[in-house]
Amino acid sequence: MRLGVDVGGTKIEAILLDPTGEELARRRRDSPQDDYVATLFSIGSLVEELERDFSTTATVGIGLPGTISPATGLVKNANSTWLIGHPLQYDLEQRLNRTVRVANDADCFAVSEATDGVAKGVRSVFGVILGTGVGGGLCWEGRPIHGPNAIAGEWGHNPLPWPENDERPGPECYCGLRGCLETFLSGPGLRRDHFQRTGENYSPEEINAGAIANNHPCLETMERYEHRLARGLASVINVFDPEVIVLGGGLSNINRLYQAVPTLWQSWVFSDQVDTRLVPPRFGDSSGVRGAAWLWPLD
Repeated sequence: MRLGVDVGGTKIEAILLDPTGEELARRRRDSPQDDYVATLFSIGSLVEELERDFSTTATVGIGLPGTISPATGLVKNANSTWLIGHPLQYDLEQRLNRTVRVANDADCFAVSEATDGVAKGVRSVFGVILGTGVGGGLCWEGRPIHGPNAIAGEWGHNPLPWPENDERPGPECYCGLRGCLETFLSGPGLRRDHFQRTGENYSPEEINAGAIANNHPCLETMERYEHRLARGLASVINVFDPEVIVLGGGLSNINRLYQAVPTLWQSWVFSDQVDTRLVPPRFGDSSGVRGAAWLWPLD
């Protein structure tokens, strides 16, 4: 059995897969805010609950909105900032009395879609998270690319490329810099951009609904977002040249992105033709937790 846990900013979700990848069960709880100990307890109790219900001891993979530092073994780069600086992997291994594999949630997302999702059989995949934060994961032949600093694919904390004058220096980011892609392309970033232009405190879902209804301010906001997303993804194509880019996170549910962005990114991709495909995930919000479970059969 394979058990995966996706630790998000708003929820913690666990899934149990049988040896063929079929889902047996899942559980979800709200993420404890600003409380590392409570987060650790929630993860451990979800694992124990699923194993008890199915009378099994499973392999455990964890997807984080950050990563484990190879230098210290502590969580770094997490937008769930209460995890930063804690030995989450070590603490979970002590509680569960077994080895636990931990990866960035975007890496888990990319692994899921490359293993049995929309990018199954594709050699090079870039998995994108567009949600509370912005992340990315690179996969080559179904395996995540980590790198010596454990930050491969971390495009959300690169600056918005080819910025326009009104985009400089960009909003402040929790990482301490300004103008990171995350500040423009996350759900909160989209909401803030619309509010600054219109004074309307709309959610991303409301902005998208307004655009569908031909509300002019909402249409303009979505067009700015698509333009920025196209530039951001063009810079990834120029470096990694993936066959498929899969969008995940809450904003991946905005259908217009899949038509608009590929028509825009040609302006910045250093090629006469762009054959990279931009696609929605097969498993939607479940891709991250499934990818965490799939971390184990990769060796």
